[in-house]
Amino acid sequence: MSSLSRLLKSKKCVSNYGQQIRVFSAQASPNGNDVEMDDEEFRVLNLRASNQKQLARREFKKPEVMPPRSLKMATDQDWTAVWPGPRSFHPASVPLPIRQGFTVKGAAPPSKYANAELMKIPNFLHLTPPAIKQQCEAIKKFCTPWPKGLETEEKWKRLFPVDVVSTDYCQALPTIRNPDARRVTITLKLSELKFDDHAKDKFLRLVGDRYDSETDILTIVADRCPLRKQNYDYAMYLLTACYHESFITEPWEESKSEADMENYKYERNKSKLSVEQILNWGNADSSDKREASTGYIESLENLVNGGENEYSLNKYKEEVIKMIGLRQ
Repeated sequence: MSSLSRLLKSKKCVSNYGQQIRVFSAQASPNGNDVEMDDEEFRVLNLRASNQKQLARREFKKPEVMPPRSLKMATDQDWTAVWPGPRSFHPASVPLPIRQGFTVKGAAPPSKYANAELMKIPNFLHLTPPAIKQQCEAIKKFCTPWPKGLETEEKWKRLFPVDVVSTDYCQALPTIRNPDARRVTITLKLSELKFDDHAKDKFLRLVGDRYDSETDILTIVADRCPLRKQNYDYAMYLLTACYHESFITEPWEESKSEADMENYKYERNKSKLSVEQILNWGNADSSDKREASTGYIESLENLVNGGENEYSLNKYKEEVIKMIGLRQ
């Protein structure tokens, strides 16, 4: 019994050992028949199994794009609520067929959608007439009434004779500052200033070619300083300094003779004495002296200062005959 059990045990070990070293193959047998797989053999890993389920491809769904807002805008909407302040151009918010950009000859300019030319320039869509009116109504409570007595241009020109002109620029540049915006121009009629003969003559010498004798306008332009406020203060300083300096009489100015005068003045010329002597010839009464007429003085000054021409000579002739009392 013991020998029989030992024999069976040895056969079992051999069988197990053979199962461990057995080589499996999926190739067909030479005779065309498949190798019969025992129950004890390992299963073949088939990567291309026919019963393998194919995974469904994931479909990508595009999100629905809403239509532009401009297509739903009413014609009577409040535009100030759509575009309340300055901002970059947005095509979906502007219900206008705006076009801008360079194209080939004969083609229409690019539309407002994806147009960089419209987005990089400043726009004034926030300054429409209704928006300006609404803003004016909002700040109206902070304004004061117009001063009485300045209803016409002649009245405020008489009270405010100095005009200050400056310019603001709007440009499509990286900076909003323009170097020409610092320039300040001051204009003033010379007749608005009070001068005597000496002060007016000296003032005209100081201002030089800034004075236009035909229009009687003095123009002072200041652009030396970097800021507009500084140029305005400098221009007002020049006007004030020239005005007050013209009334100062230096010691060397007393030596100015009649030949040094720029214009002919009847009152300070020796011809005044000559005319009075001719008019008062043989009149011994000093209390009843005759003087030259206003028309004669004006015609004589125009003739000497403006030059001789047919009109000035005829005018001077008429005034002389009228003053002396000769018959034509």
